[in-house]
Amino acid sequence: MGLNDTPSGERVHIGFFGRRNAGKSSLVNAVTGQDLAVVSEVKGTTTDPVYKAMELLPLGPVMIVDTPGFDDEGSLGELRIRKTRQVLNKTDVAVLVVDAVEGLAPCDRQLIDLFREKEINYIVACNKSDLLDAVPAVDAESHDIYVSALTGAGINELKERMARLTATDELKLRLVGDLLQRGQTVVLVTPIDSAAPKGRLILPQQQMIRDVLEAGASALVVQEDGLTAALAALKDKPAMVITDSQAFGPVAKATPQDIPLTSFSILMARYKGFLDAAVRGVAALDRLRPGDRVLIAEGCTHHRQCEDIGTVKLPRWLEERCGFKVDFETSSGGGFPEDLTPFACVIHCGGCMLNERELRYRMKCAQDQGVPFTNYGVAIAHLKGILRRSLGPFPQLQSLL
Repeated sequence: MGLNDTPSGERVHIGFFGRRNAGKSSLVNAVTGQDLAVVSEVKGTTTDPVYKAMELLPLGPVMIVDTPGFDDEGSLGELRIRKTRQVLNKTDVAVLVVDAVEGLAPCDRQLIDLFREKEINYIVACNKSDLLDAVPAVDAESHDIYVSALTGAGINELKERMARLTATDELKLRLVGDLLQRGQTVVLVTPIDSAAPKGRLILPQQQMIRDVLEAGASALVVQEDGLTAALAALKDKPAMVITDSQAFGPVAKATPQDIPLTSFSILMARYKGFLDAAVRGVAALDRLRPGDRVLIAEGCTHHRQCEDIGTVKLPRWLEERCGFKVDFETSSGGGFPEDLTPFACVIHCGGCMLNERELRYRMKCAQDQGVPFTNYGVAIAHLKGILRRSLGPFPQLQSLL
């Protein structure tokens, strides 16, 4: 996968925040070297967050987000501010753009408080430094940096600071590679998903194949009706069978008990950092009562098919298990509701299109409001009666069942 093909969920999200006319959009254009954002002397030109996936040296693949002014006014202003606050939930590094002549405004201090509350690394970029008689000296450890979108002063240093704050942890979990040894074989059961673009596999399947290969192992990719023949043809037992969650039932029957079995969704939840929460939350499905509401949330948006997993299959399997009708509500993309109290539980997708920070935010929202939170793979394995087996590769989670 090249840098230009890096999924949005794997990109560092850098958000530019501040009040109107502080020069956010001008600074975004100066940092990126492109006219990504509309620039105007009129306050409030940026009315919605503007996202741009790009390669930015020395950072690599990033998602740049230009946000509306945080001091916007009126009913539309309140909506824009709410959208800006939502961007914070997926921001890895925040750049607070301040007018260097006017200094910090109350809304700037409010944003800094939000950065600290959400534990977001941030930089205070004092823009329009070309209008100052003298640029103040700042300590190397300070959050402040003086820049000019007009002259380009300080832009390279700003990018270098962003790169330092976005340095990734080399010990971050992999999708599956850390569970494999060189030379092993993994069987990937990948039904051809009708929601995927024609001629392509869905993103988790692509990422899993790549990670298996990077581990020096081999990936044998089959559809569910080809699993039995594939296993019989192998000289040695595979290290693992990984299946699409919606095929969990038949795949579990076809896979011998001595071969570890799990799903793309479960591995994605581990990679995104919420598998333990998903395992703890799944017990809520057994406590549902008639009239309870369940939120089924997806991180991406796609055209719903007649056998869509989130709106058709998962609700059907859950009602079959419960023996009564359940009130389902769905959300997709960035439409995750802030108030989760009406729901008995949240069932989230694996989150391949969301970055880890946003998924953790969603999980924490549920936890803070006392709402159980699980995901597709864990929920489906539980409903099919094979959850303990599907968590076999992760013995430390068995105690949560």
